[in-house]
Amino acid sequence: MLLESKNAVIYGGGGSVGGAVARAFAREGAKVFLAGRTLATLDKVAVEIRAAGGAAETAQVDALDEKAVDKHADAVVEKTGSIDVSFNAIFNGDVQGTPLIEMPFEGFARPIANAMRNQFLTTRAVARHMLERRSGVILTIASGAREPFPTLGGTIVAWGVIETICRQWASELGPQGIRVAWLRTAGLPESIPDTGDAVADLGTGFGAGMTRDEIIAEMREATMLKRLPSLADVGNVAAFMASDQARTMTATVANITCGQVVD
Repeated sequence: MLLESKNAVIYGGGGSVGGAVARAFAREGAKVFLAGRTLATLDKVAVEIRAAGGAAETAQVDALDEKAVDKHADAVVEKTGSIDVSFNAIFNGDVQGTPLIEMPFEGFARPIANAMRNQFLTTRAVARHMLERRSGVILTIASGAREPFPTLGGTIVAWGVIETICRQWASELGPQGIRVAWLRTAGLPESIPDTGDAVADLGTGFGAGMTRDEIIAEMREATMLKRLPSLADVGNVAAFMASDQARTMTATVANITCGQVVD
């Protein structure tokens, strides 16, 4: 198993991406600690992991709360002795669907500010403990989109912030044996709400007047492989990146956009 005997913290572990990563980590032998604001969703993922033979614990943690983040990381280390891997899958509260000229500054800035704060706080909290052992892997996720697109507000700026923060942390933590990297993914079909025959509402300019199937088909057509990544794909790649098989990779991205974005 890729992550046997590892202790992994997944921030946003109750969401679709966080849950997929948690399941993959547990399947590969890690004990997972799911952190997030909503215990009900965290517990649901934990129950599924335990039913499959894995080990999972949950804790209510607001990743924007500095004291709460530090306290949780301290508690995990006190119980297990180490944090070997962390994955940040937190939703940043994007405000989309409105042209910038009509958007209040607060709406534009919210995802950027949230991304900066939760990425910094969670990374710092786990890194402090990883430094003691001079080893560890810190991962997060960013979208495949890197080019401007109308009505996305501050979302693409926030994604750029996430990648830049990762590079900065990697430069400082690398000499201490800690790797920092991120996943870049294309649209995930499982994350698009199934509204039947109704028009799918993604909260963005993209997809207006289209059904869910039409949206998925258009996203698929934009890739070189003519298919889209699944949540399972995200989990599998995250497990590989967290493992010693990827020990030479830091300050870099794992591109799982199926060729939608070329690096």
